[in-house]
Amino acid sequence: MATPVASAALLKTKHVNYVRNLDSSRDTFEFWAMEHLRMSGVYWALGAMAALDAVSLMPRADIIDFVLRCRAPNGGFGGNIDHDAHLLYTLSAIQILAILDSLDSLDRDSVVAYIAGLQRPDGSFVGDSWGEVDTRFSYCALCGLAILGALDAVDVAAAVRYLVSCKNFDGGFGCVPGAESHAGQVFCCVGALAIADAMEHVDIDRLGLWLAERQVPGGGLNGRPEKLPDVCYSWWILSALSITDRVHWIDRARLRGFILSCQDADDGGIADRPGDVADVYHTF
Repeated sequence: MATPVASAALLKTKHVNYVRNLDSSRDTFEFWAMEHLRMSGVYWALGAMAALDAVSLMPRADIIDFVLRCRAPNGGFGGNIDHDAHLLYTLSAIQILAILDSLDSLDRDSVVAYIAGLQRPDGSFVGDSWGEVDTRFSYCALCGLAILGALDAVDVAAAVRYLVSCKNFDGGFGCVPGAESHAGQVFCCVGALAIADAMEHVDIDRLGLWLAERQVPGGGLNGRPEKLPDVCYSWWILSALSITDRVHWIDRARLRGFILSCQDADDGGIADRPGDVADVYHTF
């Protein structure tokens, strides 16, 4: 078990060192258990370093080489070298190259064609050739295309209609029509609607109330009612509240205290909740 820290400050140096040492832990179970989503792991690590103003400490050339070696023949990117392409990892690849100012290394047309080919007639997007539909994929598609300046490659109006069909009575959004509201899906749907310039479909106050109710007495945020708090929802919920200008509806000081209490005082990194083992996802 990691040593939690009761600190009023972010342990920046420890977190920078934690991220820099992630790739040196190749003899651990955790390293190989995450092999299938290495692309997203690299994005989380790079995103964390960007937030810490330490991207220059990352091996830029090696990262770009890894990303490009994960490109599949169909234009998408897999979670690792020789893995099948998936929309989740394709967005991570685009985001990584954008952070590293290397989007020109992409075959833009083939990536755009891959993403566009995943849209269904009802406006939804599948994640890959196996056909799973999820509003996460709508966000991945619109975000990736927006970064590439190619939103016109898909039917944005249809994508908006599908996202709206996933809205619930509480103002939140689910992964498909009729699914319960979930904070992660809320971010994806609100983010996608913001990219599509369609925020008129969001009931901002009703959604803001639902999001504010995700804060538990200890200051942390949960993803659904009656669930434990988790640091990752600080990202999903704060992002949605920021887009809708409702961040002031939660107690930011208590949330900050919860996040800081999830830091590993020994080795750096941030866990899902105090005392748990840190990982790169929650550190990001």
